[in-house]
Amino acid sequence: MRAIVSVINDLSTDQRVHKMCSSLDDMGYRVLMVGRRQRMSLSLEPRKYQTRRMFLLFEKGFLFYACFQFRLFLFLMFHKADVLVSNDLDTLLPNYLVSRIKGIPLVYDTHELFCEVPELQGSPFKKRIWKRIERFIFPKLKDVLTVNDPIAAIYSKEYQVSVRVVRNMPRKEAPDDLLQLKSKQELGLPEDRKIILLQGAGINIDRGAEEALESMQYIEDAILLIIGGGDVIGKLKQMRDDLKLDDKVRFIPKLPFSELRQYTHQADIGLTLDKDTNINYRNSLPNKLFDYIHAGVPVLASDLAEVRKIVEHYKIGAITPDHNPLTIADCLNACFSDAGLMSLWKENTKLAAEKLCWEEEEGVLKDVYMKFMNKK
Repeated sequence: MRAIVSVINDLSTDQRVHKMCSSLDDMGYRVLMVGRRQRMSLSLEPRKYQTRRMFLLFEKGFLFYACFQFRLFLFLMFHKADVLVSNDLDTLLPNYLVSRIKGIPLVYDTHELFCEVPELQGSPFKKRIWKRIERFIFPKLKDVLTVNDPIAAIYSKEYQVSVRVVRNMPRKEAPDDLLQLKSKQELGLPEDRKIILLQGAGINIDRGAEEALESMQYIEDAILLIIGGGDVIGKLKQMRDDLKLDDKVRFIPKLPFSELRQYTHQADIGLTLDKDTNINYRNSLPNKLFDYIHAGVPVLASDLAEVRKIVEHYKIGAITPDHNPLTIADCLNACFSDAGLMSLWKENTKLAAEKLCWEEEEGVLKDVYMKFMNKK
């Protein structure tokens, strides 16, 4: 059984789709993951399934999206597949058309409420285009996955389609993985200061990064480590310079997951500070929350319902009541001043990691894809 899995990113940091492809490979599928190659793309680490990255002349804007849709359509038309897998709305149209033309199954994995992302709220025309595509295709879909229950409920209610949930949890770490961890010294991190970590492939507007950076004015003996890329990185670097926080804030570009986890394990506390400014963020369950948990790192989180449930149920950190930099600083200082509580939270992450893992989630995934193998 051949499965072609489509994404619009460059494959290098998309851990959800990587785990899905690995699970399909374990089931006996021959997997091809296709995305795009950007001029600044990281090289791909060896994987047990095939990958293909298409190079496009345009990297953003209307021409990029138009070219990508056309190229992906042609790619899918001229490559054999028994199952097509579309990740997010920006790959759905080519997959849907080819699935209808060839008469092969399509699985749609939507990672968010795509039409509600902040990037589309300031562009009504773009939002209408994507929403029309969604309204045209979604009611016709038979196999839909998403990342949490609130998003599944919203899509099910709007389109009267059953949506199953596969949360984006990391795999359990093997003992050998822990033996390969580098020290703070090897990573160039100070050994005599606390490490506050904000990581993510999409450090964008309304993610709380600006307030986290400002809070460093009121925190001593710590550095804020920001790892990843996103729309506000340039602004954050300017803020660091303006506030003269060069000694307290450090930036590292996005990294392959195997390298990122080295830094995550060395953090004293991890930040996930998305704001309740839109329905998408309101119902989000950020990947970094689970990366912190699996690295044994306590969490300071914003007050989003799904995040609060995890933090409070497993007792792995604190919730900041608002995004005022002084409030964030007070929360962090309070955490650092209570070594016993930090130790308890850290210990509780081990219990949480046993339950909040990909091995517990992939059963739903296997149910969906096994039926295609049984029909073959």
